Amino acid sequence: MLAAATFIIFFQAYMVAPIIPALASAFSTSVQTVGLVVPAYLIPYGIATLVYGLLADRLGVQRVMFASLAAFAALTTLTATATSIGQIALWRIVTGLGASGVVPLALVLVGKVYPYEQRGRPLGWLFGAMAGGMAFGSPLGAMLVPFIGWRGLFLLVGAAGGIVLLLFLPYRRMIAAAMQPVGGTLGDLFRGYLSLLGTSRAQRTYGFVFVNSMFHSGVFTWLGVYLERRYGLGPVGIGLALLGYGVPGFLLGPVIGRAADKWGRARLLPIGLALSTLAAAVLLWDFPLIVAPVVAMVLSLGYDMTQPLLGGIVTSLGGKRPGQAMGLNVFTLFVGFGLGSLIFGEVLRFGFGAALGAFAAVELTAAVCALWLFRSETPSRATVLSSGSR
Repeated sequence: MLAAATFIIFFQAYMVAPIIPALASAFSTSVQTVGLVVPAYLIPYGIATLVYGLLADRLGVQRVMFASLAAFAALTTLTATATSIGQIALWRIVTGLGASGVVPLALVLVGKVYPYEQRGRPLGWLFGAMAGGMAFGSPLGAMLVPFIGWRGLFLLVGAAGGIVLLLFLPYRRMIAAAMQPVGGTLGDLFRGYLSLLGTSRAQRTYGFVFVNSMFHSGVFTWLGVYLERRYGLGPVGIGLALLGYGVPGFLLGPVIGRAADKWGRARLLPIGLALSTLAAAVLLWDFPLIVAPVVAMVLSLGYDMTQPLLGGIVTSLGGKRPGQAMGLNVFTLFVGFGLGSLIFGEVLRFGFGAALGAFAAVELTAAVCALWLFRSETPSRATVLSSGSR
């Protein structure tokens, strides 16, 4: 059920970017203006996770998670009432604030139930659900709009969120038993964040989460516009071209997680960053349109081999306040998502070549640095670190 909730939330998050051209046409405005709808959701989502992590530690995970899931369903449905891009952006801001208490707390629960050396597989399932949301949200969002309209799309996803909430209710006692509330003052909250960021391991982990999320959001948000301008595709064509995105994580998430447990994150992280760079570099060149799903798949695989593994490291950093550690992780992730889409959109004024080239260069630099910075993240070393030796 955690995977089901994660799937529908990421489906909703990723269904918007591919329909930017359709929304621009529907409201007779520029794609740059419509593109602001993406960070309007992502940045508030990230900021709110800091609050939800604190509330979960104090009030209990099940209360906060269920309230957030209910807010997601209601606010996604209400987005269909918007009559302008400004109103859509406003509803997206409120939805981001309301919906951000589900996925980070699901990750916290995994960190609470499973020891560090066994978290790869369950985290793989959750990140596989994220990838599945991406995989289906990206193409289906674009493909459904010509038939049910963008309003119908939001109504459909809002109803799905309500159904997931109803199916989730029988598990509330199990969740409550898995993780008890933790007290503390506001001063403890700030000291907790300072403590989290006080080690080199945490600094490099959160730093890479931020940079990598900026890269992936920047490239993916504008991929639909790229396909429209370079190949003249409509909504259905864009959906078909993005079919490969999310597929690797959806199918291979648990496998990648087990590989991280067996061989260590030190080996897989640089490979994932390099694959992401490769996908962006390919977009710089003319290639047959039939290859587009493969390029999207490689880009997605790069994400699946980086963020889930970084998330696994974060689950070992929280100590007695895992909600706070994961809240900071999702804050970093989604603020990076929002800023990445904004920055790419600004650089796009100089053309796709400049934007893709700049983002690819940053990601390649991160791949090279990861070889050194994450060299200690091997299975035996990770187990020692998780015991609190650093």
